[in-house]
Amino acid sequence: MRKILYLSLGLIAAAPAAQAENVLEWLDSMNTAQQGKASEPADAAVLLTLENRESEMYPQPAPNGKYLLTLTQSGKNAWISRRLTENGDPANMVTDDVHTVDSIGWKDDGHVYYLSERAGGLGLWEKISDGEGMQRRIQSLHGALTQPILLSDGSIVAVRAKPLNYKPTKMKKTSQVKRDEFNNWEFPGFATEIVRFHGSGSQQVLSEGINPALSPDGNSIVFAMAAGRSVHLFRMNIDGSNLIQITDARSIDVQPSWSKDGKWIIFTSNRAEADMRHKGKSQWDIWAIGIDGRNLTQISFDDAKDGAPRMGSDGRIYFHSDRKVSREMSAQHQVKSVGSHDFHIWIIDWPNQAK
Repeated sequence: MRKILYLSLGLIAAAPAAQAENVLEWLDSMNTAQQGKASEPADAAVLLTLENRESEMYPQPAPNGKYLLTLTQSGKNAWISRRLTENGDPANMVTDDVHTVDSIGWKDDGHVYYLSERAGGLGLWEKISDGEGMQRRIQSLHGALTQPILLSDGSIVAVRAKPLNYKPTKMKKTSQVKRDEFNNWEFPGFATEIVRFHGSGSQQVLSEGINPALSPDGNSIVFAMAAGRSVHLFRMNIDGSNLIQITDARSIDVQPSWSKDGKWIIFTSNRAEADMRHKGKSQWDIWAIGIDGRNLTQISFDDAKDGAPRMGSDGRIYFHSDRKVSREMSAQHQVKSVGSHDFHIWIIDWPNQAK
């Protein structure tokens, strides 16, 4: 607005013969135009999920694209819900086990797997995604684990946290500690490593890192690893070999996932407006990059916090964001009460230049 004010003053000085009412009319029209421009959306993302007094995060589309898993929160309660990708409506609660908040994934179109201590010790379990029926333990595990991936041979890749002070510190359960749910790549006081657990009981440390994601062909893992204040994306084979760095900038590149064809990595980054000393002030957007580290493409542009992108079978990108929800959006979803900083699931099309 200062630029507009200075420009208008210059025009008045340069054209003393102009009628005052004409200048005022021009100023009003410019102000209206600026307000209209500011209210326009920064990109073409569309709101998918919205419920009364709820927040939805970490979308995971099913392989067949019919359903979507989300971390759903209301007050102090958190659970995993299964929703229709058609309209975002909730179909059922899958589980409210405290460990599933950061450990659930699709085993196939009808089953999910997740970490649980339901049998007296940590293990990876599976159940039907409709939330009913029996639950089966796939493998018993040990350690402070999170973000598991079930491989086709039955082995498990997971993130293991180790205390930095080398004391027998135990990670607090999600229900015992208040943390930024948007940030699932930092665990204060802990270092993280990616480990592969075999059915025989043997285990192999693959690399330091966090946020592992399995490629569509099941042969590669992309993940994030810290380097000073920055965090970069890396790719490796599922046995830890052939380590390749993909991104390299003074930024935080995290939460990677794969495109359907396995040629692109989609991720969360603050590289558009990075504040490395005060990361909470950064702008977080959705980005994509080729697996060869080329063709870096920004996908979302909003000032809000966009994160946890996943591509669905329809080729669209699902992500969570605390973007402002308009009255029109609330009315469309028939919702009366929406929190000002709640997260919801949004969808954005895959950009043409990345196809």
